[in-house]
Amino acid sequence: MVPKRVTAKEVAKALGISTMTVSRALNNRPNVDPKTRQKVLETAQKLGYFPNYIAKSLVLRKTNTIGVVVPEITHSFFPEVVRGIEEISYQSGYDLILSHSAESGIREKSAIETLVSKQVDGLLISTAQTVSDYTIYQQVMRRGIPIVFYDRCVKNIGANCVSIDDEESATLITEHLIQHGYQRIGHISGPSQVLIGQARKQGFIKALQKSNLTVDADLIIEAGFHEKDGYSAMQTLLQLPPGKMPRAVVAVNDPAAFGAMKAIYEHNLRIPEDVAIVGFSDDIRAELIRTPLTTIRQNAYEVGRRAVQKLIDQIENKTSSVEEIIVKGELVIRNSCGCTG
Repeated sequence: MVPKRVTAKEVAKALGISTMTVSRALNNRPNVDPKTRQKVLETAQKLGYFPNYIAKSLVLRKTNTIGVVVPEITHSFFPEVVRGIEEISYQSGYDLILSHSAESGIREKSAIETLVSKQVDGLLISTAQTVSDYTIYQQVMRRGIPIVFYDRCVKNIGANCVSIDDEESATLITEHLIQHGYQRIGHISGPSQVLIGQARKQGFIKALQKSNLTVDADLIIEAGFHEKDGYSAMQTLLQLPPGKMPRAVVAVNDPAAFGAMKAIYEHNLRIPEDVAIVGFSDDIRAELIRTPLTTIRQNAYEVGRRAVQKLIDQIENKTSSVEEIIVKGELVIRNSCGCTG
C-alpha cells in the first residue's frame, strides 16, 4: 500500500486551527503568532509533513528550479562550472536539475525538452559539439523561458552568453610559442560549428599572421574536444614528411592535448625536445602528467557563477539586456612548451 501523504489540512486538524493559518505559518507569512508558528512547525515535523512544491508552483507559476545542460562530465572544466552555478543558485533559493548531453545534439534536444516539461524557470546550456540547428533554443525562448549559454555559446539569437576570451587567449598562447623560436606550429582545432572551436582557431591564425608566419592548412586539423580526437589529429600531423611536420602544436583544449601527447610518445618522440605542445583549460591532470602541460587557465567556477546570476536576474525581471560576458584566461607555463626546465 502506498503511504498517505501528510497535508496541511491534517496538521491543522491535529492542532485544532485553520488550514489557512497552517499554510501561512509553513510559508513564513506575516500575521501568525510566533508561538503558533512554532507549534505548526513542530507538529508538521512530527507528522512527517513535506511541502507540495508542485501545487505551490502552479499557484505561483514559478518552480524555483534551473535546468543545466552539460556537454560532457569527464573534462574537469564542467564540474567546476557546475560548482559555481550551484553556489549562487543555492544562495538565491533555486534548485538545479542537471542533464548530460554526452556531446550529442539529439540527446541535448531531448534534455531541453524534458527540462521544459518539468517547468524549469530558466536554462543554462553549453552546446554539444554536434549541434548545428538552433531551432530548439529559439522555441524555448519564445515560450518565455530564458536561456544563458556558458562556455560554448550561440550568438545572434537574443540569448546571453558567459565565456572565456577564447580568441584572445588562443592568440596569447600561440604567441608564447612563437616568442620561444617555434615557426612551424600546428593546430588541433575544435569542431567548426562550435563557437569556441572557431574562436580558438582564429586566435591561432591571428598570432601567426602578426608574426608574418605562414598559415599552412596542412598543419590545421579539425578534431573534437576529447582525448581520442587529439590522438587521431596528432597521428595525422605525424604522418607528414619530416620537413612538413610541426615543431610545436596548439591543441583546442587539454583533453585533446593529452591525446596528442599519447600519439607523440607512441612515435618515440620527446616532448618538448622533438614536439612542443600546449593546451587550453588547465585540466586537473595538466600538472600531473609525464610532461606537465603549458595551457590557458580558465576560471570555470567564475563562468558558472556569472552565468547563473545572469539567468536569475532574467527570471526575476531584474534585467532585460542581452550581454556577452567575458571571463579572462591566464597563461600557465609548464614543461611541455620547452620554456622551463
